[in-house]
Amino acid sequence: MRICFVGDSFVNGVGDPRGLGWTGRVCVEAHQYPDEITHYNLGIRRETSADILKRWLGEVSCRLSPEDDSQVVFSFGVNDTTIEQGKTRVSLSDSLNNTRQILTTASSHFPVLMIGPPPIADIEQNQRINNLSEKIQFICEQVNIPYLDVFTPLKSSAVWMSEVENYDGAHPREKGYAKLANLVKSWSAWQSWFK
Repeated sequence: MRICFVGDSFVNGVGDPRGLGWTGRVCVEAHQYPDEITHYNLGIRRETSADILKRWLGEVSCRLSPEDDSQVVFSFGVNDTTIEQGKTRVSLSDSLNNTRQILTTASSHFPVLMIGPPPIADIEQNQRINNLSEKIQFICEQVNIPYLDVFTPLKSSAVWMSEVENYDGAHPREKGYAKLANLVKSWSAWQSWFK
């Protein structure tokens, strides 16, 4: 089995002193299953949905093989909602168009999962992140791709929010990523890949 995790700094695991992030943690656990797993972390800091739209297919295609059991997990959105020069880095309509294009193309080639954007330590931006998360979930329902809302449980997680606030305002540390990894590991859509 080969799995590509495509996204931003949260996929990359920025802030985790162990270097595992949530993707490394879910793959450590997945190694208990009989299938041999090769995972690729394709998370890049500051990337928006527009950046990911440009690169994901080329990067995934050279790592996944038709002969193997190949899957793709996407997670992005926080950077789209960041204000720069008086406006969000990517407009909401463009974010949704990019997301729909990414997921529609990906699901025509591979089994796909989508994990929503997490909360940060900015109240106003969190409103935009939550709005985007809800709209991405709707897109996923339309194109029949499983979606995991992590914003809601992590926003109420004292561990996640305190680590974000005490680090750089956006990323957690080890315990926060463990919280996110536990949400993914207990998700039935993720578990179904290993049965």
